[in-house]
Amino acid sequence: MHHRSIAVYDRFLGALAKVLTKAEAHCTARNIKPEALLAFRLFPDMFPFTRQVQLSCDFAARAAARLAGEEPRAFPDTETGFADLQARIAAARAYLAGFPPARYEGAEARVIKLPMRGQITEMTGEEFLNLYSLPQFYFHLATAYDILRHNGVELGKRDFMGAS
Repeated sequence: MHHRSIAVYDRFLGALAKVLTKAEAHCTARNIKPEALLAFRLFPDMFPFTRQVQLSCDFAARAAARLAGEEPRAFPDTETGFADLQARIAAARAYLAGFPPARYEGAEARVIKLPMRGQITEMTGEEFLNLYSLPQFYFHLATAYDILRHNGVELGKRDFMGAS
């Protein structure tokens, strides 16, 4: 479970950090105010880019704690620029690094209690990872990537996948 969660979250958060570097360079090269990308939404009822990055970090960090049988740490949503978002990603990755493989023994069967819409939903660690946490993580990660692509940042699939 550790390899299927922590290793995956860490790799893709690392890729997200590189994507942010490219986005910031794009703004600089084209004299675009960073706020234009940071506040951009694909549609009015969707979260802006900054929130997509925050949620990518949150879903990874919360999963790490829940699968280890702990209450998740809260990260305040105070980021206003690329440097702040890079720090958020670094903090999430450092938090993930604090969960060694031994903490995940039996995690696939551990009951995860998740507050959803005013109720507590219970699922096994396996169900939580595969049917809730990873899909949520990839959704927000892909949406952040799509916002940047839509705005002309030169990115490809290799950037999303974290390829060297």
